[in-house]
Amino acid sequence: MDKFYSAERNVQILVALLKAHGIRYVIASPGTTNINFVASVQCDPFFKVFSSVDERSAAYLACGIASESGEAVVLTCTGATASRNYISGLTEAHYRKLPVLAVTSTQNPIKVGHLVPQVIDRSVQQADTVVESILLNMVRSKDEEWDCEIKVNKALLALRRHGGGPVHINLETGYNQDFSLQELPPARLIPRIMPHDDFPELPSNGKIGIFVGAHQPFGKELTQAVDDFCAAHDAVVFCDITSGYHGKYEFHPSLLASQFNWGKEPIRPNLMIHIGEVSGDYSMDVVLPDKLWRVSPDGELRDRFKRLSVVFEMEEITFFRHYAKGGQPRTAYLETCRKYHQEALAALPELPFSNVWIAQQSASRVPVGTTLHVGILNSLRCWNYFDLPQGVTTACNVGGFGIDGDVSTLIGASLVNPDKLYFAVVGDLAFFYDLNVLGNRHVGRNVRIMLINNGRGTEFHNSDHPASRFGEDGDHFMAAAGHFGNKSQELVKHYAQDLGYEYLTASNKEEYLANCDRFFNPEMTDRPMVFEVFTDSDDESDAIRLLRTSLTDGTGSIKQMARNLLGGKLTSKIGQIIRK
Repeated sequence: MDKFYSAERNVQILVALLKAHGIRYVIASPGTTNINFVASVQCDPFFKVFSSVDERSAAYLACGIASESGEAVVLTCTGATASRNYISGLTEAHYRKLPVLAVTSTQNPIKVGHLVPQVIDRSVQQADTVVESILLNMVRSKDEEWDCEIKVNKALLALRRHGGGPVHINLETGYNQDFSLQELPPARLIPRIMPHDDFPELPSNGKIGIFVGAHQPFGKELTQAVDDFCAAHDAVVFCDITSGYHGKYEFHPSLLASQFNWGKEPIRPNLMIHIGEVSGDYSMDVVLPDKLWRVSPDGELRDRFKRLSVVFEMEEITFFRHYAKGGQPRTAYLETCRKYHQEALAALPELPFSNVWIAQQSASRVPVGTTLHVGILNSLRCWNYFDLPQGVTTACNVGGFGIDGDVSTLIGASLVNPDKLYFAVVGDLAFFYDLNVLGNRHVGRNVRIMLINNGRGTEFHNSDHPASRFGEDGDHFMAAAGHFGNKSQELVKHYAQDLGYEYLTASNKEEYLANCDRFFNPEMTDRPMVFEVFTDSDDESDAIRLLRTSLTDGTGSIKQMARNLLGGKLTSKIGQIIRK
């Protein structure tokens, strides 16, 4: 009976990507644990397979083939100590930068350390044996398939990267005996483009977007290169507070992308070009492109949207200048995005007193030439919905994404330019977590902190948060309610005033509007400020729900609409009735 490819998906992906990357030489050593891989390559005429009983010799055979042919060579062995015999040959390959790929097969790694026969620990490699080492687990879900494709591409690209060298893949097997697959399923190839390589062609049709994660401020030259690219290809730059781009094609999609009952197709790009680092704008996770190109000097495979198809290892300005060629400047895509954004703004209902409402009323009041820091999650989300004036720079601790240093980061930044105003908007948990920095003797009069105090982590009360189903029970340990004076009207006031801060406060819209002009005064005052704003978590949740359901085009699902309007528990009951 004919035998073909293994049914194990991780083996299929590895074999398919070896072919896609043009790697054909394989040296196989005998064993049981690597049968699924060996059987899959020996049935495929693309591969040139050799046999070597001695793994030590096999590694040196690979060095000889790689050196003579200039091609990458695959080694494959079983479990137990077989892989240990590769070490001397891989050391040789490491110092000569030879592209040798050692595929060591293993049983489920959870067996390591439990006295299971022929199971050894390969989790750590000697520093001068391989330049990259990955564990390729069995594939049991779509997410694991995505992870497997990324890891294999990363490993195979490492064979040639930065001069090249040996790479290790520890390949898990379940000893599946099904070898009936006659046609190898495709796997996603992700090439890495260097500045001296041939660049792929941009799509001739479809929409192109540039998604900017957290990024250092754009200089004039990079901004101009991005603008020239957008003009040539009718592209849009999708930004949030942390993006740092303020060119002609800037567009903040959060308000539109957050709409539950509005289809995202008018703003969804076919190709997304991803630059920058971590973005806290979760709303873009639902505006998925068909394909994603990643551009970064680090050249790493970063695939937040699970659409990555090409990685460009180069400076961003190199990339945009290369493609910034075309006819007359075009802005149709940008105009469409802005048109729908204006419709969403116009559709907003009256919002309750909340961080969202404060952002709505205050974004335009932030003085030009100042810097605004926002706390992660709720404050970042709320202020991302509304555009700030040109000339306002922004920041947020989205790198590690913790609440522990928001205020300290603000004050650290303020020390650099004592004559420039620095604003912050943070929630109460973040504020009190970082409270001691307010007493630092270096704090200057250029610091202004807005504390949104709702007595808990209000994030956990939002209607779409998993903790919201617990209601008030979630306050005890999930939302950490009741700490730090439990919304005391005096605690922060006395603390701030005793430290020499000017203190402002508001508990409703009228009080806020009466004080916000003082807080956003563009002139330097004689003291730093703390503006404590007391809100209610239910109002915070309602405001976000109202905002996210303000625009509709009939494409939102009935279930999602019900969840937004009625809450998760009641929606679940309605779903049960419908199913009956």
